[in-house]
Amino acid sequence: MIHIKSFVFNPFLENTYILYDESKEAIIVDPGCYENYEKQQLSKFIDENDLKVVKLINTHCHIDHVFGNQFVKTKYHVRLEANEKDVATLMAVKAYAPSYGFQHFEESFVDVHIDESDEIKFGNSQLNIFFVPGHAPGHIALYNVEEKICIGGDVLFRESIGRTDLPGGDFDTLIQSIHQKMFTLPDETIVYSGHGETTTIGYEKSNNPFCAIAS
Repeated sequence: MIHIKSFVFNPFLENTYILYDESKEAIIVDPGCYENYEKQQLSKFIDENDLKVVKLINTHCHIDHVFGNQFVKTKYHVRLEANEKDVATLMAVKAYAPSYGFQHFEESFVDVHIDESDEIKFGNSQLNIFFVPGHAPGHIALYNVEEKICIGGDVLFRESIGRTDLPGGDFDTLIQSIHQKMFTLPDETIVYSGHGETTTIGYEKSNNPFCAIAS
């Protein structure tokens, strides 16, 4: 069984996730920890639960989701995995971080390119990858078939969707990603979003003002 621990980090109130199972192997998705106390919160949970971090994944590479990339890479000796189409998104962060007030941003680099043909494996668990651009050009989502859980990044929120006015964003592409990928998942699928509370596919199909499917 996959356990999911979430943290809300940085001024953007970004959701960072640790996924782990009974093997104690764990993956970290979108580490948004910028301040030292946030990094300590993350590592404390890992230490207290005797977890072994084996992977670092970015659903996409906007600033609020990558603050802690280099910290995690260095501390846990893991490689950063993301979609190749979002490498430029990550490389741009260093240039604009100071204008947002983040003078101590640590640059990181993608080590492994992942896409829909790949699977994320840790311990006894497996996640499928969906390519869901629109919010970011290389955005991916992670889905576990057996437990019907989806780590969705900034694609689909409770009664909202990711913004599309950032470089590489496109509204029509995002709606297509939601309808053709996210909404093909079972209605009971729990979506762990990049910001805010969890939701379900069924709820958003009926209630989301941006992308609901008329019944």
